[in-house]
Amino acid sequence: MNDSTKKKIEDIIQSENVCLFMKGTPEVPQCGFSLAVSNVLKHLDVSFKGINVLDDSEIREGIKEYSDWPTIPQLYVKKKFVGGCDIVKEMFEKGELQKKLAEENIAYKK
Repeated sequence: MNDSTKKKIEDIIQSENVCLFMKGTPEVPQCGFSLAVSNVLKHLDVSFKGINVLDDSEIREGIKEYSDWPTIPQLYVKKKFVGGCDIVKEMFEKGELQKKLAEENIAYKK
């Protein structure tokens, strides 16, 4: 990954409390995994920024290297990588995602 791609990714992560690198947008997800994570966040009424990796191949490949995680979607909360679809869904089901949001002072629907 080149420095400009790394900076672009870091700028996004730094500027948003919750961001989801996904295929498509929160309104029109273009893969089932991105849809699932987006729906978890919508269910919790979390304000988040969706980054469509299909619009930028450098970000699409760069985010995988940045996080050392091979798949998309990828969820970040307060600059920290949380995980992909399976992890986010499991955390949600166990209440761990809600706990993490609370710890980071991110508003969500209880």
